[in-house]
Amino acid sequence: MKRTIRDLKNIQDKRVLLRCDFNVPLDKYGDILDATRIDASIPTIKYLVNQNCKLIICSHLGRPKGYDKFLSLFPVAVCLMKYFPNKVKFCPKVVGDEVKRDISKLKSGNILVIENLRFDPREEENDPTFVKELASYADIYVDDAFGVAHRKHASNYGVALKLPNAVGFLIEKELKVFDEAFKNPKRPFVAIFGGAKVKDKLPLIKNIIGKADTVLIGGGMAYTFLLAEGINIGKSIVDLSLVDEAKSILDEARKAGMNVILPVDHVALKYDRVVKADNLDADMIGLDIGKKTAKLFAKEIKSAGQIVWNGPLGKYEDKAFRKGTFMIAKAVAKSSAYSIVGGGDSVGAINTLGFTDKIDHLSTGGGASMKLMEGKTLPAIEVIDTL
Repeated sequence: MKRTIRDLKNIQDKRVLLRCDFNVPLDKYGDILDATRIDASIPTIKYLVNQNCKLIICSHLGRPKGYDKFLSLFPVAVCLMKYFPNKVKFCPKVVGDEVKRDISKLKSGNILVIENLRFDPREEENDPTFVKELASYADIYVDDAFGVAHRKHASNYGVALKLPNAVGFLIEKELKVFDEAFKNPKRPFVAIFGGAKVKDKLPLIKNIIGKADTVLIGGGMAYTFLLAEGINIGKSIVDLSLVDEAKSILDEARKAGMNVILPVDHVALKYDRVVKADNLDADMIGLDIGKKTAKLFAKEIKSAGQIVWNGPLGKYEDKAFRKGTFMIAKAVAKSSAYSIVGGGDSVGAINTLGFTDKIDHLSTGGGASMKLMEGKTLPAIEVIDTL
C-alpha cells in the first residue's frame, strides 16, 4: 500500500511540494472551461492547508514550446483563490530566485502556485538539474497528478526519489477504484472502448479478456476490427498492420465467452455530405456510430452491473459526429450500474450533458487509467514509498 498524506507525521510548518494535474481547457480569453481536475484536487489541498503546511503547488498545462502566455497557470491560481481566500499567491516563474524568494515568504497554511512546469523543457526530460531545483523547494513531496502518473517527468518521478513522499486523496481514490473494478467487478461487467487509435486500445482489450462480460467497440478504432471481420469500411480510418492482431483478439475474446459488439450502422462522410448508412460504400468515411448501434449498446449498458468507458464513439471534436458519444453518455448516466468514465472526450461528454453527478467515478487521467486497465504499473506511483 502506498503512503498517503494521512500517513505523514509532523508536517505542520513544513514546505510541501504538491504536484497536481491542472491541465484544464481554457478559452481564448484565458477563462477555464472545465474545472473538473481542479475540483478533484481540492480535498488534498484543503487537508494540507488545514495541517498548516507551507504549500507549493506545481502543474503543467497544455504542450507549450517554451513560454506561452496563453498557457499560464495564472487562471488556475485565480480559481484556487475562490476556494482559499487570501491564502493563494502566484509566482510567474518555474525556477529561480523569484520562486525561492516567494517560498521564503510563504506562511504556514498558505499556498504558492508556481508557473507552468512545461515552460521549462527539462520537465519532460526528467533532467537531474531541474529535479534538484524543484526538490530544493520543499521538505516533503506529495503527488496528486493522476493524469500524468504514467509519465517519468521531473516533477512527478524525479522529485519523488529525492524527498519523503506520499500520494494525495485523488490518486488514492483512482487506484482503489480501478483495483476494485478489475479484481472484483460487479456483473455483468460492460466495457466500452472508443477513440481513433486502435494501437492504444489493443493491450487494454487483451487484458480485459476473462474479466469483462461484454465489450462495446466504437470510434475510429472500430474500423480495424470491422475489417478483421470482413466487413466493408469504405475509406474509414484503419491500421492495416493490426488487422490480423485484431482478428486474433476477437477470436480469443469469443472463445473466452466474452460478448464483443461492433458497430452495425454509421454516420459517415460521403464527399462533403454527412450521411447515415448501415453499410459503408467505397466512397464513405465512417465517423460516428449510428442510431441502431447506439440502441444496441444502450441495451447492454442498461443491464450492466458495472460499466467502464474510455474513449469517444465518434469524431467527437466535430459536432456533426458527436451524437453517438452523447447517446452513450446518456445511457451510462441512466444506468443503475456502477460506472467509471475516463478519457478527456468521454468525461467531456458527461460534463457537457450535465451528468457529472450520475457517474460513480470520473477519472482524471485517460492515459493513466488506460495503463491500469492494461494491467501495467504507473512509474510515478511506483516511486512513492510504501507503508
